[in-house]
Amino acid sequence: MNNELHLNQLNRLLEKYHQYRRTSEYNDLSDKPKIDRQSLVTSSIAAIHRITGENSTYSKEINKIQALNPYLHKHTSDILGVVSSLKDDIENGYLQSLVELVHSNVFSDFLEMSNHLNETGYKDAAAVLAGSTLENHLKQLATKHSIDLLDAKGNPKKASNINVELTKANVYEKLDNKNVTAWLDLRNKAAHGNYDEYNSEQVKLFISSIQDFITRHKA
Repeated sequence: MNNELHLNQLNRLLEKYHQYRRTSEYNDLSDKPKIDRQSLVTSSIAAIHRITGENSTYSKEINKIQALNPYLHKHTSDILGVVSSLKDDIENGYLQSLVELVHSNVFSDFLEMSNHLNETGYKDAAAVLAGSTLENHLKQLATKHSIDLLDAKGNPKKASNINVELTKANVYEKLDNKNVTAWLDLRNKAAHGNYDEYNSEQVKLFISSIQDFITRHKA
């Protein structure tokens, strides 16, 4: 999550709201043009959904407010209150911690499944699942650090390219970069059916190494 970018968006919305408040006779800005209030509220709702997701507590609060009255411009103060709350939570690190915790728990579950598959004789399926978990984590790290997931032509970047860009952005050291390269190579071997080029013990180390990497570099 790019906190600076999100805070800039929220601050701009709040500043516009306060500008209206300074020249309005009413707290609900009802003496301001409807189109201005509608625009501010629409942008605020879009920002909340974009930053927190449509199933977050913030978005659910927005839904409750909207359910009271379908006319968005009549909820200016209430919705900007949610914007202010979100801004405070981001500044205090609460939202970041929650997002990282969710990602970490989801990826841990997949790695536990990978470990179980490997222990029960399905090393190839285990390697593919663990490798996919690694690739998804790299994408989450890229998003967190404002690295585009698409190339100049609009095509999805390969995990290997994302790995290079994360290293250049100093998200992690060159040693991690080399390890990720090796892990992606094992993942590719499994995905392309080269099953005799690795064994169950290597997959076991592969899984534990990815778990350590995800723990050290939270997304």
